[in-house]
Amino acid sequence: FVLRIFNSMDTLVLDIETKNTFVDVGGRQNMLQMLISVVCVYSYQKNEYLIFNESQFSNLKSILSSPAVIVGFSSNKFDIPLLNHHLGLNLNEYPRVDLSDEIEQRTGRMIGLGALAKLNLGKDKKGVNVGAKDLYNAGKFEELAEYCRHDVELTKELYDGVKKNGYILIPNTAKTAIKKVSIQLPDTGKSW
Repeated sequence: FVLRIFNSMDTLVLDIETKNTFVDVGGRQNMLQMLISVVCVYSYQKNEYLIFNESQFSNLKSILSSPAVIVGFSSNKFDIPLLNHHLGLNLNEYPRVDLSDEIEQRTGRMIGLGALAKLNLGKDKKGVNVGAKDLYNAGKFEELAEYCRHDVELTKELYDGVKKNGYILIPNTAKTAIKKVSIQLPDTGKSW
């Protein structure tokens, strides 16, 4: 048996965009029919943002084939299943931190990346998720890549804040008050 140590693993923050929407494939139950248009990954070891379009997915698969801590936003429900399906991976075997899941488990509700970024970072999210399809269809691939990268930047900064402070601020349901939610991240110093 092989013992792997988290400290030697990279931490990768990722986000994907798709060519189509849930409506296009007949609902969330058909999500795996959605096609990936672009993926952005931030590597902590490389201190670099990497963007992969369709012609570069073999390079992406190579990077994701090495065990890493995977960080995302709604990644357990969206990004990871699509990456597993289309690239033939099993990212579920890797340690994962899905900030959206962490917040939903503690509050009982989902809160969007844009609202969290605005409150915690003072930054706005660019566009809306369904806009990714429009950018792809219009051939605006650089804008699409920048949109995806921006989501990774926001997710990374929120993750860094949670690592540093141990909590994240969330708006209440009326969005007029703020609630502090403690988040205990998995100990990535243990053996795996």
